[in-house]
Amino acid sequence: MNTGVQARLDRISEDGRYLVIPMDHGITMGAVDGLADIESTIDGVTSGGATAVLTQKGIAPRVHDNKNGAGYVVHLNGSTTLGPDENDKRITGTVEDAIRVGADAVSLHINVGSEYEREQIAHLGEVTTTAAEYGMPVLAMTYARGPDVADKSNPEAYAEDVAHAVRLGEELGADVVKTSYTGTPESFERVVEATQLPVVIAGGSKGTDRETLETVAGAMDAGAAGVSTGRSVFQHETPRAITEGIAAVVRDGVDAETAAHEAGLTVEA
Repeated sequence: MNTGVQARLDRISEDGRYLVIPMDHGITMGAVDGLADIESTIDGVTSGGATAVLTQKGIAPRVHDNKNGAGYVVHLNGSTTLGPDENDKRITGTVEDAIRVGADAVSLHINVGSEYEREQIAHLGEVTTTAAEYGMPVLAMTYARGPDVADKSNPEAYAEDVAHAVRLGEELGADVVKTSYTGTPESFERVVEATQLPVVIAGGSKGTDRETLETVAGAMDAGAAGVSTGRSVFQHETPRAITEGIAAVVRDGVDAETAAHEAGLTVEA
C-alpha cells in the first residue's frame, strides 16, 4: 500500500475503524427524507462520530462546509428505483472527477452473481487501476445478489457467497470492502476470514434502533472493521444520536443497550 492510499484511508477512518454514512441515495430514490436538506444531515452525522460521508460527485459542493473534518467518499456508479432493474449499476463518474471535487476515496457497487456481474467486474478493475495511479483508496461494495446466490435464511450457505464477493474485491485491487451482514456473528466470521482487507457492513433498510445496533455489534464481534450504513441513519428522527450509538459500538466495543443509553436512544424491549 502506498503512502497516498494510507494517508487517505486515515482520513475516512479512525484507528482502522470505519463509520461511513452513504448518502448517494438521491440518485436511486430521489430527495427522500434526510436528503432534501443534506447539509443538516451531514453536519449531524459527522458531529455524531461518522468518520466519512459518501455521495455522488454532484453533491460535493454541499458536503465540504458541513462535514466537520470527516472524510469524503465519491461513489462512481448508480441506478434508480424507476428503472427496469436497480441491480444494473452504471458508471456515473471517474477517479479524476472525484479528485477534482475533493474526495478522499472512491467507491463502486458490484452485484456478484447478477446478470451484470461481467460488466461490473470490468468497471471495478478499471477503477482500481486508475485509483492506484493517484494513490486514491477504493471502497468496493461487493454484494452477493443473483439467482444462484444462497438464501439469507441459510446464514452459513449465504456466508459462503458473501465471502466470495468480498474476496473478489480484494482480488481486483480494492482497499476496503463493504457487503451485507449474514445474520449471525458466527456466519460473518467466514466473510471476514475470506480477505485481508477491512470489511464493513451495509445497513440495509431502516429498522429499529435495537436492530441497527445489534447488527453492528454482531458484525464487530465477528471481526468487521466497521459499518457503511445509510437509510438507518440519514432517515432516523435524530441522525446525530443514532450515529453516536453506532460509533460507541464500532469505536468503543460496547453492547447495543449501553450504546443506546449513551446516545440517548430508546431501545425497545
